[in-house]
Amino acid sequence: MHYTLFDTAIGTCGIVWGEHGLTGVHLPKANPARTRAGLERRFPGAVPTEPPADVQAAVDGIVALLRGEKRDLREIALDLAGVPAFNRRVYELTRTIEPGSTLTYGDIARRLASPGTARTVGQALGQNPWPIVVPCHRVLAADGRMGGFSAPGGVSTKRRMLEIEGVEGVRPAPTLF
Repeated sequence: MHYTLFDTAIGTCGIVWGEHGLTGVHLPKANPARTRAGLERRFPGAVPTEPPADVQAAVDGIVALLRGEKRDLREIALDLAGVPAFNRRVYELTRTIEPGSTLTYGDIARRLASPGTARTVGQALGQNPWPIVVPCHRVLAADGRMGGFSAPGGVSTKRRMLEIEGVEGVRPAPTLF
């Protein structure tokens, strides 16, 4: 496995690849050094390398999308080895959500012909190895609230990404107290 770090409008991200496509995308941490450390923990053995043309195209697409351009990242090859079948179906459907649009966890469950599995959809998206490329940030709770976001920065990163894409009116997560 190989990786590279790159700057975006939300901070320094990382991308990891192997011979069968992208293995993962890593969202920014507090600074580039922490992003690198987090990426190396998540992908032990990955070596920093200049990206080949197809990976550089993926980086360019991610940078453009996070700059506010309407980019379709569905053509980026993902290495799905070891990804459970249900998660694959969730990721494939999530990749069809256009920039600037959102669905709910329940919408995805219904489109998968698995009504009642919204929580399982959320768990699959919480395990998403390719945030941005599999745009889990475009999936909201049933009431239009942000819901969770397990990537670095949590819901504030999710909100920032949705704002960049022009999504308006996303309600804040409810407070517990």
